[in-house]
Amino acid sequence: MADDIPPTGDSIAVGDLSDLADGDMRCFPDVGDYGIVVCRYQGSLYALEDNCSHADTPLSEGRFRGAKVTCPLHGAQFDVRDGTHSGPPAFEGVACYQVVESSDGVVVMLDSGGKESSDGFGEIGGRFRTR
Repeated sequence: MADDIPPTGDSIAVGDLSDLADGDMRCFPDVGDYGIVVCRYQGSLYALEDNCSHADTPLSEGRFRGAKVTCPLHGAQFDVRDGTHSGPPAFEGVACYQVVESSDGVVVMLDSGGKESSDGFGEIGGRFRTR
């Protein structure tokens, strides 16, 4: 995401991720109920809840190709840019979080207690509703 997005709600500093190459992801299991997975796609960082909405399995154990993370259990796919699903077996997306990257490190903006935010981040399915 961009440096110029102002922080809103709760946040977690995840440190320096400048070593995370395009196509790589890193899991932060101690964040939230399920952890988060941060992925670098086309030079930008994206963060998703690390839990498949279909199978309750860590997405970080799956594959990351293109803009999609594939669940290792049944193959459900989620777009890292907005959390939307690509169809069955998943019937809803996963929470997508705003990421701010600066020279001081990376901060992931978490939603506040599951409330829907006006910017769309933190909601299931990210910026775009999946149903």
